[in-house]
Amino acid sequence: MFQLEWPWVLLSLPLPVLVYYLFPARVDYHEAALRVPFIDDFRLSQTVTSEPNRRLWILILSLLVWILLVVAAARPQWLGESVSIDISGRDLMLAVDLSDSMRIGDFKINNREVNRLTATKYVASQFIEKRQGDRLGLILFGTQAYLQTPLTFDVSTINQLLLESTIGLAGERTAIGDAIGLALKRLDKSPQSSRVLILITDGANTAGEVTPLKAAQLAAERNLKIYTIGIGADEQIRSTWFGVRTINPSSQLDEATLRAIADTTGGRYFRARDTEELEQIYELLDQLEPLGLDQQSLRPVNALFYWPLAMALCLASLVYLVTQWRWRA
Repeated sequence: MFQLEWPWVLLSLPLPVLVYYLFPARVDYHEAALRVPFIDDFRLSQTVTSEPNRRLWILILSLLVWILLVVAAARPQWLGESVSIDISGRDLMLAVDLSDSMRIGDFKINNREVNRLTATKYVASQFIEKRQGDRLGLILFGTQAYLQTPLTFDVSTINQLLLESTIGLAGERTAIGDAIGLALKRLDKSPQSSRVLILITDGANTAGEVTPLKAAQLAAERNLKIYTIGIGADEQIRSTWFGVRTINPSSQLDEATLRAIADTTGGRYFRARDTEELEQIYELLDQLEPLGLDQQSLRPVNALFYWPLAMALCLASLVYLVTQWRWRA
């Protein structure tokens, strides 16, 4: 169905007529003091004969330009068929650690060793794609916490921005408390029953202005439920000059704090030592936060204003060319 978003703009269509009568052009009655030769008078008479027709065409084209501009300003649109969308009413904020320790390659995807951020992207991307009907937001944190995307139903954009994130983008240290505080600020206006934060990190709080436990207490007071995920393998075999050694790449992971954050807010702490465990955690999150589906009907809208606008520009160019040709003639 065709419609005009601002039909009241059409009231300006008679504006050129009002300007013409209310502010008439000044008429110059002075005649030329010099007489031209006979042959020039003859040529001038030919020009004068064709001048009314040219002026009529210029007037018609100018009026068409004005009409097209007014129609474009009224924002013509084409409304598509009604589409039903499942809305859960749940607001999820995803906070991902981009600190330097996320470079450690202790995860595997299809038998290929990858770093922790790549594994997080791989699994979280699948989780995001399933969130149709949820409003999602994305926070990236390191030394500082940044809101990469506010709450939105556009899960494709959330997914793309997550995949484009890089280690060190927010600094090399870890500000867990600031990430929680930023999520709390962005979720403050959401319904209390739907506030959920999923926080993924592989270390301990080493930066920021707010301690994680203080931020967790504020979150609990405002009914923000936090699920924390500590990622990183317990063992990793490294070849050194002195032979093969087994190290713990997750020695800096502060599980006690992450567990306390989850317990304080009514959430839960998960430990992901490999990609399979990380996938299981996201599957479990679907069960812990069940969907309460509702339906909302939407009609896709396609803007059409650029068609009359383009035609107006073409006709305006034609008027300009005709005017220039008249003066040169």
